[in-house]
Amino acid sequence: MNIDEKFALITRNTEEVLTPDELKDLLRRNVPLTHYIGFEISGRPHIGSGLMTGAKIADFQKAGVHCTIYLATYHAWINNKLGGDLAFITKAATYFAECLKASIDAMGGDSTTIAFVSGQQLYHHNDDYWKLVLEVAKHTTLNRALRSISIAGREEHDDVPLALLFYPAMQVADIFALGANIAHAGTDQRKAHVIANDVALKIKTKPLLIDGKPSKPISIHHHLLMGLATPPVWPLPEGSKHDVLTSLKMSKSITGSAVFVDDTPDDIRTKLKNAFCPEGHTDYNPILDWTKHLIFRDGPFTVNRPQKFGGPLTFKNQAELEQTFLDKRIHPLDLKNGVADWLTAKLAPVRERLNTPELTTLRNEITEATGR
Repeated sequence: MNIDEKFALITRNTEEVLTPDELKDLLRRNVPLTHYIGFEISGRPHIGSGLMTGAKIADFQKAGVHCTIYLATYHAWINNKLGGDLAFITKAATYFAECLKASIDAMGGDSTTIAFVSGQQLYHHNDDYWKLVLEVAKHTTLNRALRSISIAGREEHDDVPLALLFYPAMQVADIFALGANIAHAGTDQRKAHVIANDVALKIKTKPLLIDGKPSKPISIHHHLLMGLATPPVWPLPEGSKHDVLTSLKMSKSITGSAVFVDDTPDDIRTKLKNAFCPEGHTDYNPILDWTKHLIFRDGPFTVNRPQKFGGPLTFKNQAELEQTFLDKRIHPLDLKNGVADWLTAKLAPVRERLNTPELTTLRNEITEATGR
């Protein structure tokens, strides 16, 4: 695989790369690429965490990148997830990791070659880590830390505990502590990655060294899948679309917004049936968002309509599907059923791998704790 092919794999289906030229330079110099993505342990992973991340990790692996998944147990504890019970968060991380492994394999990756690291493992007997956190904090203003708490799903004006202000510095420190020269996340984590870029040449504890010189990590941000919920206002007012779309990304906390990687076929079909999918509209349509960023990655997409409604339709690409939907030549319910069929089949091996007594017990405990 040549440099251009590796670059295309690493960057495909992404929203932003900071920066493409620096990534190409690492590829040209044949620098071993080490990747990191972190997940706050807040419950069962949805397909945005599982399938979207799995697809991107599969791309990284095919391009020769060594991948690490960080199970951010302490971050979840700081953010009061799962009742703020660190022992239960740590327990839930086991289930979360198994969900991710199965999802990565379902999307064509190889979970057996991925390093899974928890907060407890990274921080245990690691004085340099806490020195690094303080050093990142020394080079970050209080105002910037307040602006950056959006990475934890909070807003700057929220009344937050002091502990939450440690969150951005710790997330940045994780990147350097793990030695990652590629920091990967959804677009919602951009602020932390920009801080990492800004402090990279200033820190003395655990700097990222490339050819013996302190260097900045490459930031790669994948698309955030839209949630299935109906927007509070439709049509979206001009000038407010970005804010509304950001607030309506797929979320565990919004009822009906997310499909979880361990959902049953009935769960999937019910959620898709009730999903927002306005006929003839392609500008904000979560179902079309999912076909673009998940389904067409695998190739053509077939919607198996009943014969009385015209029979099966096969689409070669997203543009063809969107034009057909725009022209109202395919009904929203038929499209929803087609996506439900694809997800049911894609997630079948995930459900099978999670169907053990130990993992089923964990799933039930997490569901009871979160209500979903």
